[in-house]
Amino acid sequence: MIQWVWEAASRSRLSETAIVATDDERIADTAAKFGADVVMTRKSHRSGTDRVAEVAEKIPAQLYVNVQGDEPLLSPGAVDDLIRAMMESPRIPIGTLAHAIETEAEWRSPEVVKVVRNRHREALYFSRSPLPFQRVFDPRRPLWRHVGIYAYRARALATFVSLKPSPLELAESLEQLRALEYGLAIQVIETKYRCLGVDTPADLARVEALLARPAKAPRPVRKRRKNR
Repeated sequence: MIQWVWEAASRSRLSETAIVATDDERIADTAAKFGADVVMTRKSHRSGTDRVAEVAEKIPAQLYVNVQGDEPLLSPGAVDDLIRAMMESPRIPIGTLAHAIETEAEWRSPEVVKVVRNRHREALYFSRSPLPFQRVFDPRRPLWRHVGIYAYRARALATFVSLKPSPLELAESLEQLRALEYGLAIQVIETKYRCLGVDTPADLARVEALLARPAKAPRPVRKRRKNR
């Protein structure tokens, strides 16, 4: 699964390198075998963002994209959309993705994180509750499902991990709320990519069936660049 994610991230045209960050030697060994650059990190990290911040201490760059290792259907184009938006809006410290909600069940599910944004496409709030509230569900209104891929400028990443978990973050179990509570803007970029993470055996079966379909994209040629 990690190989699928790494290969998809490597096909991003705007990224310079894809790195597997882990604290597990088994994952590191497996990633090295399929050709990935690996950075070993501490086991004490509370989140993937903390792990990326440790990578940032070792590998300097202007922008870091945090992709979860359980997204084997990751779209390289979605990663490019996020990077491009950050390049076009240099004042924004953090960026993320969202796609349109299509069904009432999706909107009501606490497993689906919703986001509302302002006219500048900046997040106002994230929640597991139906957001914004509607007395009658209407899919024609702008309803957005958060996609958990983040882009951080180096300074914003360092600032974020230095902050204590916030009350709203703890209440909703959503770490991105920490940024909003401390005043860090998050730009929310629209994408057609609909994530399908692997959290359960049923998720795994669905993803395996999709990956088994014919006409798969060619495996990527590994990119190596000196500057990050």
